[in-house]
Amino acid sequence: MTPLRHPLALAIALTPPSTIVLAAEAPPLELGYSVVSASALASSTQEMTTPAAVLEGDQLVLRRGATLGETLDGLPGVHAASFGAGASRPVIRGLDGGRVKVLSDGVDVLDASTVSQDHAVSVEPLLAERIEVLKGPATLLYGGGAIGGVVNAIDKRVPTDVPENGVEGELELRANSVTNEGAGLFGITAGSGHFAVRVEGVKRQADDYEIPGAAGEPRSGKQVGSYNDTDSYSLGGSFIGERGYLGLAYSRQENRYGLLAHEHVDCDPHGNHWHCGEHEHDEEEHESEEEHHDEHGGAVPYISMKQDRWDLRGELADPLPGFELARLRVGHSDYRHSEIEEGVAAAIFDNQASEARLELTHRPLLGWHGVLGGQTTRRDFARLTAENPMPQTLTHNHALFLLEEYTAGAWRYELGARHEWQDIEADSGAPDTDHAGTSLSAGAVWTFRPEYSLGLSLSRSQRLPSAEELYAYGPHAASRTIELGNPGLEEETSHNAEVTLRKFAGPTTFTFSLFRNQVDDFIYAADLGRDPGGNYREVEYRQEDAVLTGAEGEVRHQFTDSFAASLFGDSVRGKLKDGGDLPRIPADRLGVRLEQRFTAALDGQLEFYRVQRQDELAAFETETAGYNMLGAGLSYHGSLSQADYQLYLKADNLLDAEARQHSSLIKDEVLLPGRNFTVGLRVTF
Repeated sequence: MTPLRHPLALAIALTPPSTIVLAAEAPPLELGYSVVSASALASSTQEMTTPAAVLEGDQLVLRRGATLGETLDGLPGVHAASFGAGASRPVIRGLDGGRVKVLSDGVDVLDASTVSQDHAVSVEPLLAERIEVLKGPATLLYGGGAIGGVVNAIDKRVPTDVPENGVEGELELRANSVTNEGAGLFGITAGSGHFAVRVEGVKRQADDYEIPGAAGEPRSGKQVGSYNDTDSYSLGGSFIGERGYLGLAYSRQENRYGLLAHEHVDCDPHGNHWHCGEHEHDEEEHESEEEHHDEHGGAVPYISMKQDRWDLRGELADPLPGFELARLRVGHSDYRHSEIEEGVAAAIFDNQASEARLELTHRPLLGWHGVLGGQTTRRDFARLTAENPMPQTLTHNHALFLLEEYTAGAWRYELGARHEWQDIEADSGAPDTDHAGTSLSAGAVWTFRPEYSLGLSLSRSQRLPSAEELYAYGPHAASRTIELGNPGLEEETSHNAEVTLRKFAGPTTFTFSLFRNQVDDFIYAADLGRDPGGNYREVEYRQEDAVLTGAEGEVRHQFTDSFAASLFGDSVRGKLKDGGDLPRIPADRLGVRLEQRFTAALDGQLEFYRVQRQDELAAFETETAGYNMLGAGLSYHGSLSQADYQLYLKADNLLDAEARQHSSLIKDEVLLPGRNFTVGLRVTF
């Protein structure tokens, strides 16, 4: 049977055939046509009020990195906030952390990645079938906190249909030069009748990556502590009927990666100030440090992370009179990671979390078609340290939402509303807090000519403060900060306006967007400018009104049947209304991409972009220099017996440029990897 689709699931119908044979002449190079499948809000991406990007198929295979941020970095409007090779979150339009919601097939990833940049996102890009990026406020379905956007990783761990031949799967091996990385994955789906099972796994081992030297000089060595080892596997099964499916999957992910720029010192509060001194080793500690050398060659602090996760997923057509689809998603996560120093856990982050959501798509009523639903989340979070522990918190969040669309001729209209209730219980004598927020949106898309559309979106979104912003207290060695929470924080309110112009057919296609996001009571970690010692900084969570404005776009022209070129770029400014800049706003970016189809089996791509210097700085922030990035890729398709295969080669940072991400907390100490090559073989059957 054909699997049912999520009302907001984005998909791209890519053009390469399933079986490719060699030809003397190259066939036409075609652009994948983006559609929104079975959606109550849009039937195609050109009809959406805000822009979206989808990675799948060959495009995803070539872009995938070891982390989610690395995989998405470079899409217009999307940057990364990396903390070395093991942790990197996406930054959308200058916003990151809790303002960018990361989902696993519609349910929060339920990890600790929003707490700090050194915490990994528990999404394995190698196991993702498709990654969807919604840019701009996507708060109505997925939560008031998503005022920057949503990243939704779609996987196969819960089967949605029975393989036609009883079994299907994929195998892949890849290697990377700059990290001496070796990685492999497997996935097999088998089934008969109404039942199907899925088993999949990934193993990755990567050493410290090499970094460029100064201009004109040889490489200066390796970024110590930048290694990344990952093991991930899952087992799932589903009952599949004529009207839908219901399935359950268990997955485990274990990561071990170095903490770059980590510096442990002893920090103690003195009234309203902190004092940090160099960590003193006694003779026994020196012996322990010398004995503890990891396999990557040094006594480097690292994170050891483990997540056990359960996912229940189901869809049912015609569930009730007046409704055409019901969609259920439930996730439960047992997450823990330890920050290991000299063989001892200096800090432990424990997150026990569950989330459930039910969506009902109703049939058209007076011309309106839409989705209504509810969501509930429970999160038990603790940061355990030997000194100055953060209070353990228990967060309950509940929400109801409604989205509607109406089409009249060349116009399509959207209306939506969401209301959330949240209460947080804190121990250790800290005060409990409760908040509520209401989000509203309205939009319209005018297809004023057969190949053109103009979209306008207005939204009011409320984000409720997180437990970390309310109750953080004390030093965090990985980010070298003294973090001071504020239990008096209130809801932050975002008013966003956006206009998007698209041309979606013909030799030339484009998407251009302009946006303005005014956020009242914006919560951010303000650098207090104090010097507690030990190379640490004191930051305090505060609220001030802020404004983010920006533009992004991409234009593509098909010059010949087999050659196309694209120009893309983005720019965002983040300001405090009372004066000053927001911290860690990505620099402007402009680039060009060339695509060439050489034969029926061989495709190539060359991409160059310039990242400008960022000198619009928050208080006590340092600037980053501009740099040029050059990359290339080749992909060869073939078939053998009942299997299709893909050989691919990609090159990154061919200019061996010294590059620093302004959005990273450790940009002053850590360079991005130097020139590197990735080669891989992927087999599907």
